[in-house]
Amino acid sequence: MIKRIHSFVFLFICLLSQAVTAQKLKPGFDKEEYKQMMYISARTGGSNPEYYAHIPAPDYRMVYRSAPMGLDNLWDFWISNSGDVAVISLRGTTQKAESWVNNFYAAMVPAKGSLELSGTERFDYELSTDPRAAVHVGWLLSTGYLSKDIMPKLDSVYRSGIKQVVIMGHSQGGAIAYLVTAYFYNLQSKGLLPADIRFKTYCSAGPKPGNLYFAYDYESKTQAGWAYNVVNAADWVPETPMSIQTLNDFNVVNPFKDAKKMIRKQPFLQRTVLNYMFNKLERPTRKAQRNYERFLGRKTAGLVQKSLKEFKAPQYYHSNDYVRTGAYIVLYPDADYFTKYPNVNQTNVFINHLHEPYLYLLDKLK
Repeated sequence: MIKRIHSFVFLFICLLSQAVTAQKLKPGFDKEEYKQMMYISARTGGSNPEYYAHIPAPDYRMVYRSAPMGLDNLWDFWISNSGDVAVISLRGTTQKAESWVNNFYAAMVPAKGSLELSGTERFDYELSTDPRAAVHVGWLLSTGYLSKDIMPKLDSVYRSGIKQVVIMGHSQGGAIAYLVTAYFYNLQSKGLLPADIRFKTYCSAGPKPGNLYFAYDYESKTQAGWAYNVVNAADWVPETPMSIQTLNDFNVVNPFKDAKKMIRKQPFLQRTVLNYMFNKLERPTRKAQRNYERFLGRKTAGLVQKSLKEFKAPQYYHSNDYVRTGAYIVLYPDADYFTKYPNVNQTNVFINHLHEPYLYLLDKLK
């Protein structure tokens, strides 16, 4: 009964919005639009009001905030004051241990499959139609929990007449925003979400979400100007997770596939030298990938299960070839920036990562 009342109240608030037929969201990076998203994101991520005390209020109002779920994940729903655009704002990493475990659970899984969240609950997902595509398992787990809560609220605003939706996330929230966007696009392609919902995504300080084939698929669906990752060039977070490329990560047709066969055809001396060089170059990457999967997959899954008791670890995709994904907007620091945010002998590793330095550089963007 309480859930029904809550859903009714949420729908009523959304119906108060002034629904309009004109398309407000447009393709392309919009500096002022992103700035508004950052104003929202600072409030989603900053549980302490002091964090966003000096960040202006957005031209939006919050109509819903979820309870923490999964590995301390949380999201907000905001509606523009003009009543025609909704924003799904995804929280980034918190100070809680399980939130950091979420980041370190960095083995890959196929971009299509199923996660067993509990003994009675599964998250069936498809983020790409390419069978070679793979994504970060920790952030996929978060996507599973969050999407369950987002979907009914998204349906409510759609029925109220709002068909323009921005997906926004900073830091870990940016990583999850990639996967939520891909998940929603594939739901639309299957008729499970209305095709006339226009999504626009702003990942901000987003890490690398998956491998090259996920990136290709994501970029092919958003390359008309409907998704961006905005990064501060001094920020280390978008450089993560660490990437390991092995020969198995190349396209099927490549010059390395039959390298062993070609080496065997060489004269003895050349064959011996080439074999030695090939093994010295190729074996370390395979070993590194196995170690990555062991420690940031199987071992970290045990830490995940301390928070999510019934979660069952999946089979991993044997790759860790993480790549930059999507269209990038680079905020490039200058001398004035480093005077304000010094990069020397810095003990605060997040000095270049928080909302304020991003907004500072955004104001300088031409």
